[in-house]
Amino acid sequence: MGMRDLLPEPLIEAGRAGFRLYGMATAGLRPDPDFLLIGAKRGGSTSFYYALLEHPRVVPLFPAAGLIPKSNHTKGVHFFDSNYGRGLRWYRSHLPSRLTRARAARKSGGPVVTGEGSPYYLHHPLAAERAAKDLPDARILLILRDPVERTFSHYRERVRSATEPLDFEAALEAEKQRTEGEEERLVTDPAYSSYAHEHQSYVAQSEYARCLRRWFERFPLSRFHILTSEEFYQDPQKACDGAAAFLGLPSAPLPSAGRVWNPAPKSDMPDQVRARLAEHFAPHNAELERMLGRTFPDWTAP
Repeated sequence: MGMRDLLPEPLIEAGRAGFRLYGMATAGLRPDPDFLLIGAKRGGSTSFYYALLEHPRVVPLFPAAGLIPKSNHTKGVHFFDSNYGRGLRWYRSHLPSRLTRARAARKSGGPVVTGEGSPYYLHHPLAAERAAKDLPDARILLILRDPVERTFSHYRERVRSATEPLDFEAALEAEKQRTEGEEERLVTDPAYSSYAHEHQSYVAQSEYARCLRRWFERFPLSRFHILTSEEFYQDPQKACDGAAAFLGLPSAPLPSAGRVWNPAPKSDMPDQVRARLAEHFAPHNAELERMLGRTFPDWTAP
């Protein structure tokens, strides 16, 4: 039994609120993040982020898990998508202070970095514009997954959370009606948030080229480090070494890098649905390959 199990929930919530107030009061002492992990949702971003946190020169967000009774470090702030109206002081309240970074640098023997992973950033229509305005020097990490598998995993996650009553084919059929006009409303009303756009856009969030184009319009290609979840899970250490080098860090042994976080329950996709999705994503994948100058041989082909 952990400390969280021993404390009443109101006390835990009061502690969280206290840390957030302290973080906001000291926001001026909290430098901008060095990197953003922008997605993709259900693409392996959680496993990838926590693998990176094993690196001795990657500092977790504030408050770290050891300061409050929670199981894991915070991964994402969701500032540039859902919480932008809270302001930069609120955003910086989640970042480690200069003092914390200096202590970590002394302990690890070299410069440190910090960053957050909010996978809705890739799909949200305003996230790239906001990030470019507020963090023009940020480096961008992105992990992509076979779009057919990502779409199905996204659906299974919603089923697991008891928020998706439809079967997979029906949910795909309903997506257009559910999300119609939502992106336009997000753009015209920055205070608006859309459950359907974030959580029921199963196919749309797998159309990577369209989503990524907004980011490429605002950040130079040299600021991006893009890998696939297939590459990551095949050799987690190698994938993290590549990301570390991109962030200006030396390689470091990460013994738990292959751990799978937040898996959706296993189930089989009907063959006809798989074939239909593969055909739909084929032109989107071809455009992505043109954009990135690489191929994705591990992804489902029509």
